[in-house]
Amino acid sequence: MYRETLRGRNQFPTFRTGFKHPGDTLIVEEDTTKPKTDSSIVTKRTVSNSVREAVPVLARKVVPADNSCLFTSIYYVVEGGVYEPGCAPEMRNLIAQIVASDLESYSEAVLGKSNQEYCDWIRREDTWGGAIEVSILSKFYQCEICVVDTQTVRIDRFGEDAGYAKRVLLIYDGIHYDPLERKIPNSDIPPQTIFSTNDDVVLAQALELAEEARRKRQFTDVNRFTLRCMVCQKGLTGQVEAREHAKETGHTNFGEV
Repeated sequence: MYRETLRGRNQFPTFRTGFKHPGDTLIVEEDTTKPKTDSSIVTKRTVSNSVREAVPVLARKVVPADNSCLFTSIYYVVEGGVYEPGCAPEMRNLIAQIVASDLESYSEAVLGKSNQEYCDWIRREDTWGGAIEVSILSKFYQCEICVVDTQTVRIDRFGEDAGYAKRVLLIYDGIHYDPLERKIPNSDIPPQTIFSTNDDVVLAQALELAEEARRKRQFTDVNRFTLRCMVCQKGLTGQVEAREHAKETGHTNFGEV
């Protein structure tokens, strides 16, 4: 039942109601005996879909699995959605310069190899980046870098205690990194890749993505996945065997079987 109060005679000039006094009440009842037309249903669905499509969603931006996915992904998010596949050599060199300039912070105990060995290693295009490199780039770009793990459904927050105002996000499946961005589907509006560190909603959305990926088993167990050395063709299991093989032979080019 819908109730409308007539405030004055001239307010609704098209009604022939017969009301004589201001403040009289007009009661309109909906006739439920008449079926709703298809056109009204279509209209409601169209509006509903339009509203849904206008809502920004957090999504994965896929980058190439070329041993430099970490660097490509970080460059993409910190630059506000700029995809530059050729950025890796510059970022590798940047990390090497930072490490070489601080022998005390980046000792062999931290790096797992001597400072000079690490600098030579990270500059090579066939090596993978990880937690050390994320930490260094978080400090360089003065932003919190959140890495969402799809196997464990957790977030590792680099630079969390540094008081940075900005936050960027990556998703990690055990061997590959991709950037995360918030965008409006079917829209030309540029995606958002930089968030406030006060935006905890985006962290919750990132965990939802990780949980969905875990349910679909879109991750690689780095302790059990099988690899092949692309130099000598030896079969290996997990990152521990791959690391030992690399130390013994100097081979660092591996492919997943």
